Amino acid sequence: MDYKHLIAGALAFSLAACASGCGNSDSSSSKTQSTAASGTTENDSENNTDTTRTPPVPSEADDPNAVTFDDGDLSFAKLINDDKKCASGELSVVEVQGNKMLCFKDDMKVTQEGKVQKIAIQAAQLIGQENLGKVRRITFDAYADAQAANYLNQDGEMVQVPGTICGGGGTVVALKDKDGKGKWCDFAEFQGGEYDFDFSGAVHGEFKFLLADSGECWDDTMDDANFLIMRWGIENDSNLYIDNIVFYDENGKSIPIIKDELAAAAATAETTTATENASE
Repeated sequence: MDYKHLIAGALAFSLAACASGCGNSDSSSSKTQSTAASGTTENDSENNTDTTRTPPVPSEADDPNAVTFDDGDLSFAKLINDDKKCASGELSVVEVQGNKMLCFKDDMKVTQEGKVQKIAIQAAQLIGQENLGKVRRITFDAYADAQAANYLNQDGEMVQVPGTICGGGGTVVALKDKDGKGKWCDFAEFQGGEYDFDFSGAVHGEFKFLLADSGECWDDTMDDANFLIMRWGIENDSNLYIDNIVFYDENGKSIPIIKDELAAAAATAETTTATENASE
């Protein structure tokens, strides 16, 4: 992938987020949003006591072809740290309330202002090279936590909540640009929030190849078909979590995940090659 596009895309996203208030650290405006987890607004929260609020729980996969990370495999995910604004840290599979998901554990070494958390997902390793051209839509669930009580709410209190959770994504498509390189495609933004608890509910993201008919999508000739999930406008020390990734075709049907079959085939091919080399 041409990461120059990623840098430009991330910066553009960050500017857009600032302009739209997606990453606004103004607690008065943030808390007026409905929480993604509990469906409550600021007024709802004020009318309830802490004992009556229900902490959000992770969403269960609603499609049999979802990537759930229940098997602990994250070989198809990569942390991207290609410019000074990218968050640094490590990827792992963690269990949250009995639900396993991918975690970008931020080491907090990059300053919060303008920081972008980036994860690349390798599509071919999940659905197979021959199915890349079928993808028209990708959905996933994003979560965030709070690692410190550094969020200032409208009551002037420092609380341990992630606040606004927003981001976007992008990919390189098979259609070539004027320089003969894969054209960069921006995906839509996603946004939610959590202002009462230290771990959010699911913020649903949906990425669409809107210009697929004109060739702005993947095809089976691509060597490195992957897409970025990026989070910006971070308002507290926080980690990013991803779960329930699903690929859909033009008819809205989910595409089967065949990563285990692909891994088994690769292992067989490697063993065969090693045996042939030993014989020679």
